[in-house]
Amino acid sequence: MTTSMASRLTATQQRLREAARTAGRDPASVLLLAVSKTQAPDVIQTAYAAGLRAFGENYIQEAVEKQPLLPADIEWHCIGPVQSNKSKLVAEHFAWCHTIDSLKLAERLNNQRPSALPPLNVCIQLHVGGEDNKSGIGADEILEVAAAIAKFPRLRLRGLMTIPPASDDPTEQRRWFAEAREVYEQLRAQHATVDTLSMGMSGDLEAAIAEGSTMIRVGSALFGPRPVKAAALTA
Repeated sequence: MTTSMASRLTATQQRLREAARTAGRDPASVLLLAVSKTQAPDVIQTAYAAGLRAFGENYIQEAVEKQPLLPADIEWHCIGPVQSNKSKLVAEHFAWCHTIDSLKLAERLNNQRPSALPPLNVCIQLHVGGEDNKSGIGADEILEVAAAIAKFPRLRLRGLMTIPPASDDPTEQRRWFAEAREVYEQLRAQHATVDTLSMGMSGDLEAAIAEGSTMIRVGSALFGPRPVKAAALTA
């Protein structure tokens, strides 16, 4: 592990622990998901050697190309939008999909998930903040959609994911995270499999943990500035 990555990982883990303790939570209750989009396999291998096992990818084709070059026990999370022509790749090559934004997508993933693999863990993407450029399902529809998803045999409903409006104000950050937590608690009360609230990134992980996040998605704080995505991996 390079010195710079080692220091970033240590600093991120310390932030996570301090945020959890400030919130009166066990740090072990929050998973650090390393966002490795556009990172080369050797960089991911270095993070793996440091002990990280869960990696999130936004670009599906890029991730599928990298996976055979890396340890088989990595837990791959799809955290980017899933177009219909990429859903089969997600169903076949990922353990998780955080970006369920329609019942149609959930049905496709269920039908395409190989029977030899365990059910695909899924989170419904909750839309908060009213931003038109972000996908997701509104709070008023979540419970109905979740009830339908819970019936799919090749999917396992695990919870919610959300990406709130960007803000440097901790009070504003917590406002949106609190809204997501409220919906999450309603969902958890109805479904025994629900245990995951995927929210918080490098710039707002403290606010997310304070509001109950169980999984933070961290890229730049771990890997530094993101490299430009290679043209060969954009398809």
